Amino acid sequence: MMRWAVGDEDPDRLYTVTGGRSRAERVDLDLVTLIVSESNPAPGMQSEHVKILRMCRNPTAVVEVASELGLPVSVVKILLSDLLRAGSVSARHPSARGRAQLPDAAFLEKVLSGLRKL
Repeated sequence: MMRWAVGDEDPDRLYTVTGGRSRAERVDLDLVTLIVSESNPAPGMQSEHVKILRMCRNPTAVVEVASELGLPVSVVKILLSDLLRAGSVSARHPSARGRAQLPDAAFLEKVLSGLRKL
């Protein structure tokens, strides 16, 4: 069984990408938090930031961003914190839509009952 400390990534590269930071400033980012670009890439911007901005033109989960970039989630959270602080992206948790918009539990029970009868 083969084990990698950080996948196939070179730890020196990850250190450089994050500027030596090991934790994201925003602790409220989790795997399903949706990220949306609020601006276009600027000249001189770090290449990973540019990729994130292009990728997140539509709402994209943090875990999808990490997968697409091929970077650990912890590293992506640090990069996203940078972009959030700069106002280049916005973040919201899917459950932040509010309970008022969720279907009534009785209605869902009726739908489930109807599906079972099929």
